[in-house]
Amino acid sequence: MEKSYIEQRTERTEWFLEDRFGMFIHWGLYAIPARGEWVRSDEQISVEDYQVYFDEFNPQRYDPRAWAKAAKAAGMKYAVLTAKHHDGFCLFDSKLTDYKATNTKAGRDLVSEFLEAFREEGLKVGIYYSIIDWHHPDYPAYGDQYHPMRNNEAYKRDPSRFDVYLDYMHGQVRELLTNYGKLDIMWFDFSYGDMIREKWRAAELMEMIRSIQPHIIVDNRLEASGEGGGSIYTKNPSFYAGDFASPEQIIPPTGVTDEDGVSIPWEACITLNNNWGYGATDFRYKTAKTVIRRLVECVSKNGNLLLNVGPDAQGEIPDESLKILEEVGQWIRRNGDSIYGSGQADFPKPEWGRYTQKGNKLYAHIFEEPVGPINLAGLAGRIKKARMLADGSEVFVSRPWNTVMFPDNAFFNFARPEQLTYPLADERDTVVELTLID
Repeated sequence: MEKSYIEQRTERTEWFLEDRFGMFIHWGLYAIPARGEWVRSDEQISVEDYQVYFDEFNPQRYDPRAWAKAAKAAGMKYAVLTAKHHDGFCLFDSKLTDYKATNTKAGRDLVSEFLEAFREEGLKVGIYYSIIDWHHPDYPAYGDQYHPMRNNEAYKRDPSRFDVYLDYMHGQVRELLTNYGKLDIMWFDFSYGDMIREKWRAAELMEMIRSIQPHIIVDNRLEASGEGGGSIYTKNPSFYAGDFASPEQIIPPTGVTDEDGVSIPWEACITLNNNWGYGATDFRYKTAKTVIRRLVECVSKNGNLLLNVGPDAQGEIPDESLKILEEVGQWIRRNGDSIYGSGQADFPKPEWGRYTQKGNKLYAHIFEEPVGPINLAGLAGRIKKARMLADGSEVFVSRPWNTVMFPDNAFFNFARPEQLTYPLADERDTVVELTLID
């Protein structure tokens, strides 16, 4: 008997929900103007004026092995690279266009090198591909919602030619799926307005994807908001609804579920500063503490975190990004059991932080500095053992004299006497592993 789409999705995403943490990499011509990846649209730059960046593109310090080592050291398990963003420029050697990295001074297939480097480090690999294209002559321009030439009547396009663009787009996806070995993720971006679903010939596109690499997982952006029949949020998602939801720059308050409240695979994509692509003057970086806590938040809601970096025009990840990633990695090295393979706990969110859980291991992520013993609501008599996850040291589960009015709760402290719970061992996130009685 053939498995249902949801059963197939469950099998495909098993590794994804185990790995939990990935690196997003936005990189392309827009690293030269260094004002974000939407610079063409935001400033309504013509193809001709944007050409100067194509002519200049020569990332001489591009070293994907350094990227891969940084991702692995940060505790990331997979990575997704923008093979083609909205500006239409391809980092891969597509046979369907001349607008590609191999025709720049770089003279290299940058996607091929990325894939090789990350695979060598044992990381899973994904390709981001924009289904919109501001460079292609048959993509809607004048009157479009986002095209750089949306206000220029000289760029009116013949609607009957849109299928020519779709053939091109489908062809490039086929190239990526057939010429670059096994891929783990196909990350499409994005639908909008009436440019959704079958406007992209989505069923045909997904049929092709499944026929070439049936194991690959695909995001849900062949549709726009995910509303309506057949979306990933319904009990009966369509064939092209995707394998995981992709909330952007937000961690959903209660995670992501279908219409019956059943958790579905999801991944929050979040920038490390305020831009996806390189921003030369964007120094508003999230701290390592923020990244750690947001990763924990995602996992506590059965989700993943895809954290973005934007390499510069020379091909280097900014030093500040690397410092943050290194610190996050140091924390994960000691506390990774509470992340990998963990998910939403069987208990409500505690007042002092969050829980994640894996089998009979309940992980208490303590964010707020306590005064007195730490309260574990509803866990009286249910804890076999407690230890600090970072170093394995013993944690004391007890019933202090001043907690008798809370008979259903358990309490712990880090040392004796029992009031010694201040300060936290790790102010970013102190993790206590609680082994529950089966």
